[in-house]
Amino acid sequence: MNMLQALSATTLLAATLHVQAADNGIVSRESPHSVDETVRRLESVLQSRGITVFARIDHSGEAEKAGLRMRPTRLLIFGNPKAGTPMMVAAPSAALDLPMKLLVAEGESGSVTVSYNAADHVRQRHGLSAEVAKPLSAIEGLVAEAIR
Repeated sequence: MNMLQALSATTLLAATLHVQAADNGIVSRESPHSVDETVRRLESVLQSRGITVFARIDHSGEAEKAGLRMRPTRLLIFGNPKAGTPMMVAAPSAALDLPMKLLVAEGESGSVTVSYNAADHVRQRHGLSAEVAKPLSAIEGLVAEAIR
């Protein structure tokens, strides 16, 4: 296999993997900050917008308490009842995805990612109208602000 064929095969594989990742409804964005700093920045952005952080789960901390090792991994559960309640009234199953969640995790290479459910995926999953589900799209801006 020559270099051009190898490059083409690699590009095709990368494109295929990207489509598969996009199809699962999870969006991941790389953060230039540590897990702790990314979580702090996310909480700050949420607080500045009047969004409640309902819970903070330290998966790696809990793993350590159980005698297990896990790279730094935190989950923020957050929302705004004024925005989420109409979605759950329209489709009670939306409560499976609400309040919203942000997963901040360090990968093996040391890179940090922020992952969340894509707004359109949640909307389609629960059959919500675009108008009712409009608040879901705010997550993209919140994450972008926190990781810059």
